[in-house]
Amino acid sequence: MRPAPDEAALRVRAATAADLAAIAALHTGARAAYHRARFPDAPFDLPAERARWHDAWSHDLARDDTSALCAVRHGTVVGAASYRHRAGHQPAVTLHQLHVDPGHWGTGVGLALHHACLRAWHAAGISRAALDVLWHNHRARAFYTRLGWRPDPDCRPAPDATHLTLTLDLATAQAPPAPAGR
Repeated sequence: MRPAPDEAALRVRAATAADLAAIAALHTGARAAYHRARFPDAPFDLPAERARWHDAWSHDLARDDTSALCAVRHGTVVGAASYRHRAGHQPAVTLHQLHVDPGHWGTGVGLALHHACLRAWHAAGISRAALDVLWHNHRARAFYTRLGWRPDPDCRPAPDATHLTLTLDLATAQAPPAPAGR
């Protein structure tokens, strides 16, 4: 059963090494949940997967060009996001990860993480954001579409149609206000 959304209890902050195990666990659980929709009998939440994502997030947390956030509700990490600054002729960023514990899907955690990213990107003068989403992850694709992300016209889907690149023009995307009391 999903917890009732409690906006006052949800806080987004910078992720730290102390959050690593919780982030790896929720990332593994989220991936397992959306992969099961396509491959119902495949075991996506094995210890090896948790170790894989533990290593990946450990790397992200140590990178100078990557920022990581976590969403915490009642002292428990329930979501995480990371984004990487990209070199180029205009300031750009790649939303590298955004995952929510499946038990908290639909409770505003993903939206709170996305809003925190938008505020940071606007503050940094970023003009364009990009992300790759799994083609078959219809839930994530719908989430990003509602938030204004569109298929990148310069990046065709992968030949095997596993991923779709989406972009967000930050000049037209409004930065949401900071949560009250923060």
